[in-house]
Amino acid sequence: MTENPAIGPNTGPRKDFLRRFVRWCLIGVALLWSLAALILLAARWVDPPTTAVHIQRRLQAWIHHAPYHKRYVFVPLSQISPDFQHAVIAAEDARFYQHHGFDWHEMQIAAEETMDGSRIRGGSTLTQQLVKNLFFGTGRSILRKGVEFTLVPVAELSLGKQRILELYLNVVEWGPGVYGAESACRYYYRISARNISRQESARLAAILPLPLQRRPDRMNYYSGLILERMRQAGW
Repeated sequence: MTENPAIGPNTGPRKDFLRRFVRWCLIGVALLWSLAALILLAARWVDPPTTAVHIQRRLQAWIHHAPYHKRYVFVPLSQISPDFQHAVIAAEDARFYQHHGFDWHEMQIAAEETMDGSRIRGGSTLTQQLVKNLFFGTGRSILRKGVEFTLVPVAELSLGKQRILELYLNVVEWGPGVYGAESACRYYYRISARNISRQESARLAAILPLPLQRRPDRMNYYSGLILERMRQAGW
């Protein structure tokens, strides 16, 4: 009986190592996912002290030796103007109160625009954006999208619409080191989020897709569209 020369003496140990490596990777992913799910559950009552985007921006400033001043004040939803809330919903997720975390209609439109070469727009809901802000930063990858896809239902079930909106408005980036509605209102208009006007709300909502590049005072056209969407929604 002869040995198969294609099978070396170390093949067995290598396969065992690979199996163990894959198993521990899967265990690690499962533990991280469980931790993220627990954080979302806790966020129903606990305001997040920071997010992945906050940490990312601080690291980027440190790497590039750039000045960084973080402005982050968490306020209850009752202290944010209804006009401001409605402006953000109209700008970012018009069907926020109708969907359960994913807006399949908007995702289809975004995919069609991508395929035919027209202007690409995102199809992410406020819930998806909140999950991304909390855990993943601004990077894009298929793996991140996959994990996000599994965490969005957890957020919808554990937080509810009003808490999702409250969290999103308080953690989202509105400029260099500016996070949350209260900080944005004070940074750009020197007023509180409770007292911001309808027009100013629309201008702030208009910069959300590109908060590091846009300025509210240059958003005349887009803020007008947002105001029209608010009017059509009865707000």
